[in-house]
Amino acid sequence: MTPPHDKLRGLPAARKAIWSGLRFTSLRLRLVVVFALVALTAAVSASGIAYWLNREAVLTRAQDAALKDFRQQMQTRAGALPPNPTQDALQAAAGQMAKSSQRYSVLLVGENAQGEMVYGYSDLDAFTLAKVPKALRDAVNKQQLGEGNKSPYHLYWQRTVEHGTPYLVGGTKIVGGGPTGYMLKSLEPEAKDLSSLGWSLAIATALALVGSALLAQAAATTVLKPVHRLGVAARRLGEGKLDTRLRVSGTDELADLSRTFNRTAENLEKKVADMSARDEASRRFVADMSHELRTPLTAITAVTEVLEEELDAETGSVDPMIEPAVRLVVSETRRLNDLVENLMEVTRFDAGTARLVLDNVDIADQITACIDARAWLDAVELDAERGIMALLDPRRLDVILANLIGNALKHGGSPVKVSVRLDGESLVISVQDGGPGIPEDVLPHVFDRFYKASASRPRSEGSGLGLSIALENAHIHGGEITAANSAAGGAVFTLRLPRDASPLTAEPEPERAAHGGAGQAADRSEEGEEET
Repeated sequence: MTPPHDKLRGLPAARKAIWSGLRFTSLRLRLVVVFALVALTAAVSASGIAYWLNREAVLTRAQDAALKDFRQQMQTRAGALPPNPTQDALQAAAGQMAKSSQRYSVLLVGENAQGEMVYGYSDLDAFTLAKVPKALRDAVNKQQLGEGNKSPYHLYWQRTVEHGTPYLVGGTKIVGGGPTGYMLKSLEPEAKDLSSLGWSLAIATALALVGSALLAQAAATTVLKPVHRLGVAARRLGEGKLDTRLRVSGTDELADLSRTFNRTAENLEKKVADMSARDEASRRFVADMSHELRTPLTAITAVTEVLEEELDAETGSVDPMIEPAVRLVVSETRRLNDLVENLMEVTRFDAGTARLVLDNVDIADQITACIDARAWLDAVELDAERGIMALLDPRRLDVILANLIGNALKHGGSPVKVSVRLDGESLVISVQDGGPGIPEDVLPHVFDRFYKASASRPRSEGSGLGLSIALENAHIHGGEITAANSAAGGAVFTLRLPRDASPLTAEPEPERAAHGGAGQAADRSEEGEEET
């Protein structure tokens, strides 16, 4: 086992980390967004409260100063006028009042001795009676001395906006005789100050948002980097790289998680190694046993062939009492020979030593030869046009066809129909029998080794490896075999192979260093391989 290591550094890992950080559903982005939203909410709330408090303070201070000065001016200037002032007196008083440090315009309204309304303006262009809100004029004109109004200078005010410029309008009436005065003060300087304050708070909010995003990114990097490493390590472990380990540092929860992962990976590696060793030992045992059985089995087969010839001879040299036993020995010997050959074929596939020997063949001729060699011509109906050529291994195709057609005849029954068609660059061969079909619960297992559809019939004439070997031979061609039930009745096995299997022979065989024993046993019997 290699020492713990961390293989997550380098440009590819960094690129993956960047892209994973940009995905909207990533934990990093969600953490940054949450940080940003919290910071934005806090900054906006704090800025809003600060702006509102400062706004009220600035406007109230400017308003109170202006209204206090206007009240004093009304007391000292307008209060000194006679009850029925002339227009010139009102004009002079308004001009003097407007010279105040608060810089507001003044309008004085009074009634002369003839009962006519006279007006005094400090700035006729800037401030006239029309600019005074009607509600303010009504409130000023209705005030009277009484229990609720002890002051002769009760002042009313209102904020207005004209052409985007805020103004403060104030008014009062000297109750008991005297002019009515109005003032108009521009709040534009205060509005500019508040606008500058608003921009400052907005910039501060933006900076707080950027700072929170950077802080969130730093926190996400600190927190999620071990999580990302754990994810990459888990993917490597899932790919079969069982020596993957995480570098552990610290004593926090993430470090504890890394230690747990390392312990789990180590235990998994040990268990897989044990299972691989046991599997290799079993595979080597089967390969060695099959190879060792071939020598005595060859001798037994020769003897049974002699006995079979004696049984078929007209002389009848075999005692009729032992004839059934002799025939049973002959049959079981053949079955044992087929089983050994099938086991050796399976061992070659497991060891990765099976090879393709390609040839350009006519599919119709190949199927006909397979059927004729096994005397199935009367039981099989062939639907295949001549001239359909394919580059594949004819011996392995013969093994596939023999297993599929033989299985159909044995378990399905006649008539068995074999059809051939082309599907693009693929060759499709279908084998359909006339039986009742395959039970639905059996279909997923028909290609399993030694699988028996009925537990009450563990012994049958076949070895239980035929369909499995056929599937392996299809896979080595880059093809597939599927089993299904036909709507018209009967089972249908469909073989799909590429018409040109030459690209598969150019690919390097996977290394099988761990299976050397089985491969060697299979190689020793390669020359004596027979058809299954």
